[in-house]
Amino acid sequence: MEKEDPLQKIAREALEKQGPEEKLRRTMKILAAVAAVLFVLLAYIWISKALLVNDLKIDKKNLTEQIESLQSDYEALSSDYESINSQLDSSREEIAQLVDRIKKTEATNRRKMRQYEKELGTLRSIMRSYIVQIDSLNTLNQQLAADAAAAKKEAAESRRRNAKLTKEVATLSGQVAAGAVIKARGISLAAYDSHDRVTDRSSRVVRLLVNLSLVENEIAPRGPVRVYVRVTAPDGTLLNDGKDHTFKMGGQDLEGTASREVDYEGAEVEMGVYVNNVTGYRKGVYTVEVFTEQSRLGSAEMLLR
Repeated sequence: MEKEDPLQKIAREALEKQGPEEKLRRTMKILAAVAAVLFVLLAYIWISKALLVNDLKIDKKNLTEQIESLQSDYEALSSDYESINSQLDSSREEIAQLVDRIKKTEATNRRKMRQYEKELGTLRSIMRSYIVQIDSLNTLNQQLAADAAAAKKEAAESRRRNAKLTKEVATLSGQVAAGAVIKARGISLAAYDSHDRVTDRSSRVVRLLVNLSLVENEIAPRGPVRVYVRVTAPDGTLLNDGKDHTFKMGGQDLEGTASREVDYEGAEVEMGVYVNNVTGYRKGVYTVEVFTEQSRLGSAEMLLR
């Protein structure tokens, strides 16, 4: 049999000597100590929970403010493009619903709060993409507007140059047309008697001769040219050899006294037009006017006694 330790023996004997009252007091002390520990532990847990809830409320408030700020940014964002405006309207509706949901959700619902944070990030990314699109389209429109203005200016300058060129061409065409008209020089009117001699006696005249030269003109049309003469007597009547020598001048039909056709090839042509079959010449001044169908070539006078 083992020998009992003296100290343990003394403690055992002292305990055996204690009465029921002493044991109760000891038990009460132990329970009081346990209660104190539990109170401290519960107080710590309550305070920690209160602090956590407060932190979650602050986080919710910050998240709400961020979402509302983003909502204001969406409201301020606008564009001139129908397709982007339609997308913006959809995103504005989505963020309005997010604001409503977060206000109705308890701050302690951390799963929902994390979901709202993700949605906020997504909406921010979408907004940045809208800004990039709008800026790109605005830059493109500015470039297109500048290009259109430059093209409009260039078109106006081109029209101005074309108008100037057209005017110059018209002027040159007019000059060429005027230069292409056949002209004459040395126009004269003479009277001849029956012996084919020049005379100034009205009683001896049997025919008239109009002499002229068609001058050289390299740009005038080549080919047959008919020359018309109109001889006017002193009393103003038009002499007529009995044939039809009607021609147009200035849009009107003019009656000629006589005419002759020559072949004109741009070189000078000397020619004469006879006036025959006219009788009863009178004293006075006779006037001759010479024409082609394009222009009046000139005139001359003759005095008969």
